[in-house]
Amino acid sequence: MSVANFRLRLLALRLEYDGTAYAGWQRQDGLPSVQGCLEEAIRKITGKASACIAAGRTDAGTHAEGQVVHFRTPSKLPVETWVPALNAHLPPDIAVAEAWEPAHKGFHARYSARGKTYVYTIWNSRGRSALLGNRSWQVPVPLDLTAMRRAARRLVGRHDFRAFAQVHGVKDRKSTVRTLKSLTVKAEGPKILITAVGDGFLTHMVRILAGTLVEVGKGKRTAASVGVALKSRCRPEAGITAPARGLCLMKVDYASAAGRKARPAK
Repeated sequence: MSVANFRLRLLALRLEYDGTAYAGWQRQDGLPSVQGCLEEAIRKITGKASACIAAGRTDAGTHAEGQVVHFRTPSKLPVETWVPALNAHLPPDIAVAEAWEPAHKGFHARYSARGKTYVYTIWNSRGRSALLGNRSWQVPVPLDLTAMRRAARRLVGRHDFRAFAQVHGVKDRKSTVRTLKSLTVKAEGPKILITAVGDGFLTHMVRILAGTLVEVGKGKRTAASVGVALKSRCRPEAGITAPARGLCLMKVDYASAAGRKARPAK
């Protein structure tokens, strides 16, 4: 980063969005993206282009309640005006929930993050849901939640999760080792919530974890086979990749950086 850029004002945002209509977070030529919409809203407010960096590059169709973004701007607008100003220029399916100036000027939405929480939603019913149609994966057959929980416990901890990542997404990574702090399966009527908390996630990792647990719930694989897949480090040994529409980035956690407290996303 140049000295000139570092002298610009640093702002951070917490975003909510329904990713149904977008090709993901990242700007792509000729395709609608959350990043593109946000950067255009900032340009309309300030008259200047600002590159937005997100904590996670969510896939096409994936949603967020706690996406964190940072950008630099010469604008002197008071921090409390950014939320209403940006929302006035954003489409209805993207909203800024919070804006702040990080205490540490080296704050980075992605690299300062110490953990993330994702929730994958399954609609476990033969009847469809009008409200959750774009926010869940409908699985019409009964699922064995006890077996799914047994399988989930085998995945918690610090492991090499190469078997649970998109093959093309790990080619250039130095390491595929991640710490999965918790992986829980909870039922709320026909709605099943798979919550994954970790220090970081590989490409499609949460969706593959969810797809694998659903296969266990259907009786297509055993809980023990999940541990075997993990040790294999081979993608075909794990389960299917669950649809993107059921995934939501809920929260990004930030620890202190360089001795200065970074405000956490709510």
